Amino acid sequence: MKLIASADENWGIGCNQQLLVRIPDDLRYFRELTTGKVVVMGRKTRESLPGGILSDRVNIVLSKDRNYQIQGAAVVHSMDELNQECRQYVSDDIFVMGGESIYRQLLDCCDTAYITKIDFAYTADAYFPNLDAHPEWELVARSEEQTYFDLIYHFQKYKKKGGNHGYNR
Repeated sequence: MKLIASADENWGIGCNQQLLVRIPDDLRYFRELTTGKVVVMGRKTRESLPGGILSDRVNIVLSKDRNYQIQGAAVVHSMDELNQECRQYVSDDIFVMGGESIYRQLLDCCDTAYITKIDFAYTADAYFPNLDAHPEWELVARSEEQTYFDLIYHFQKYKKKGGNHGYNR
């Protein structure tokens, strides 16, 4: 499994259930990587999406609410149910897309992280785990400097040391 996120310099990813900033090239990058794949998200992340679900992808939503349902998505209610649901897909085609608690719960199951790292500190109330401080993760690729107006950012790729950690070993 893979992780995908956009994070500021303090690893902030959101505030008040919204992205910190919408960068068109970052959204395009997300779309390119995840179209035709499986995306795993929490209920709050799903509810923050403009269209409710992401088209051209298998949407899996993790929610503790056993009555929660959403048309066009598989809803699971526990890590065991998520594990069972993910087994039907190739682990390399599964992207965890948030929010904070989902990233933290699934970090150990993932082997690759695609992070758009923004060189700015926003006010945030949701954070991605700091992979730079995580001894199990290493930065393996970084794009040239990207800009959006006066904002500087990089597309970064991290790999977990030690190989595959997904559901479908």
